[in-house]
Amino acid sequence: MTEIHQPLSVHRTTTRRERRGEQRSLSILVVAETFLPVVNGVTNSVLRVVEHMTSRGHSVRIVAPGSAMKNDEIERNGEIEVYRTRSLPVPGYGGLRIGIGTVALDDAITTERPDVLHIAAPAVLGARALNRARELGIPTIAIYQTDLAGFASRYHLSAVRRPIWRAVTSLHDRADLTLAPSTAAVWDLRQRGVTNVVRWMRGVDLERFNPSHRDPALRHELAPNGEVIVGYVGRLAREKQVERLAGVSRMPGVRVVIVGDGPMTSKLRRRMPNATFVGFKTGAELSRFHASFDLFVHTGVDETFCQAVQEALASGVPVVAPAAGGPLDLVRHDVNGYLWTEHSAVSLNGAVEELVRHQVKRERLAAMARPSVESRTWSSVMDELEGHYMTVTSGLGFAYREVQQ
Repeated sequence: MTEIHQPLSVHRTTTRRERRGEQRSLSILVVAETFLPVVNGVTNSVLRVVEHMTSRGHSVRIVAPGSAMKNDEIERNGEIEVYRTRSLPVPGYGGLRIGIGTVALDDAITTERPDVLHIAAPAVLGARALNRARELGIPTIAIYQTDLAGFASRYHLSAVRRPIWRAVTSLHDRADLTLAPSTAAVWDLRQRGVTNVVRWMRGVDLERFNPSHRDPALRHELAPNGEVIVGYVGRLAREKQVERLAGVSRMPGVRVVIVGDGPMTSKLRRRMPNATFVGFKTGAELSRFHASFDLFVHTGVDETFCQAVQEALASGVPVVAPAAGGPLDLVRHDVNGYLWTEHSAVSLNGAVEELVRHQVKRERLAAMARPSVESRTWSSVMDELEGHYMTVTSGLGFAYREVQQ
């Protein structure tokens, strides 16, 4: 749950490479299946792309679903133009909408004629964008971000897993390059036939998420009797499986603190009456909560990356996370946290209980948490993305496929 800057404010700076005349300015069109006011991993990544690429002198515009079934339109978010398409709500998933209009998307592509299309978590809008880009010869980079097939299983829709994977594979194989956030995600896509995929991890704000934000007053408020504070940060939705914390919430000497909101909030409150629910937090408040935990637990097993885990580590907090998907690239077992498996009913609770009981071990893992992510600044991650832009716009996108074949 990264800090959101709303509206977008662009500060133009001159980079060292630009002063040397080495930077080629690009026109980038970002097609996002979801965007503000919805706050999630896709939105956060898009905001970071806009912030960093504009600071490097590139021109960025966005296409995203609008807020209702009204005519396609252009709005401004700060200094950035956002082409809004007509949309429909996703039943049972408050606030999320599917973009179905094509007028705004087609206008953005044909009017702007961007150097590259950046397609965030392609689905309905992304499919249309990929087709139009191919027709017009515009290079494309698709960002694989959401395990839609895994989420379908959590919503009791296992029968559609295979069709979903076929659709996802078809979409990403049409792009010149697919960027996946973790090793596990890269392997998933390659196994299903996507050959143009490489890993592109997420960055972390090392100032926003920092042990210096640890707040003794907040800790006393949350755990007045000195309990070990076990935290979770994220959306309270079915696919996050936060109910796995029910057993932890009943452990003696433990205070479970849940930061976030979503459609499962009421059900989780009933399931875990001993837990403290503080709602959705951003900015300095989110920083204080992250750094004030003694232990961070992530419960979902369908994460392609899991930014909340990385933010906890940057805050100096050891993490207990599933040995699946994105966390495998972030958590080193018995170094900066513990890994648990969903195939063992006692795995998660056992990991938490051991670290609750053994303070020295918990502190040893905490000491290694921040160093394990310090190299992943947003600046370095965006330099890598910029390099991918330059490669596909130079007509070298075929090289990605040849390397994998």
